Amino acid sequence: MWESLSGVRIVLVEPAGPLNVGAIARVMKNFGLQHLVLVNAQCDPLSEEAKLMAVHAVDVLEAAMTVETLPVALQGCQRAIATTARDRTLAGVMEHPHMALPWLIAPETNTALIFGPEYRGLSNEELNYAQRFVRIPSSHVYPSLNLAQAVAICCYELSLAVNLHKKSANTELTASTRDIAPLDMLEAYYQQLESLLLQIGYLYPHTAASRMAKFRQLFNRTQLETVEVAMLRGILTQIEWALKNTDSME
Repeated sequence: MWESLSGVRIVLVEPAGPLNVGAIARVMKNFGLQHLVLVNAQCDPLSEEAKLMAVHAVDVLEAAMTVETLPVALQGCQRAIATTARDRTLAGVMEHPHMALPWLIAPETNTALIFGPEYRGLSNEELNYAQRFVRIPSSHVYPSLNLAQAVAICCYELSLAVNLHKKSANTELTASTRDIAPLDMLEAYYQQLESLLLQIGYLYPHTAASRMAKFRQLFNRTQLETVEVAMLRGILTQIEWALKNTDSME
């Protein structure tokens, strides 16, 4: 069953505890996940502490990719889910892991499950890179979960989804024929859109981040196809050309 999880990346943003990283590598291997990505790691993932906790999953630590930013971690991915323990201040539906995580399992598709730092979780800016959001339900008496525990629960839900898929012909995991645009292609579109909106005065530098966050949420919900993003970028490029040539004729 594990081949169905081969495209799923576990992305840790600024992990600070080597014990957590090691434990996460172990639980990933327990459930057949292989791709660990560390964003701006605040600890050594190959330290003795990490290896001690990984036990027989040191190979997952050794194969882990270390990058500086979240967009780089998501390059090549078409779908991304972010985990959070708090309500978003911006629009976005919080989902149960059991309902949302099966969406990450798609043949020949790279996807990502994003976890925030132990001390703060994911910021609103970081959450903007995801298309869906999950929160693990826990007791109101002590709702905060350890990072490795949260990853373990999600890895279990992913493996459970694969098992259910094999038992049900009507599962929602059936491969989609849609050519969903990669997240890095979307990011390039967002950068071009922001630049143009600043140029024409629709955005102002001091409010651009919050306004663009709403645009990101709007387009992320629609799951744009590659050809649609190319069309939107073509429109922006034509507007940029028209503005430049209008200025030159004046």
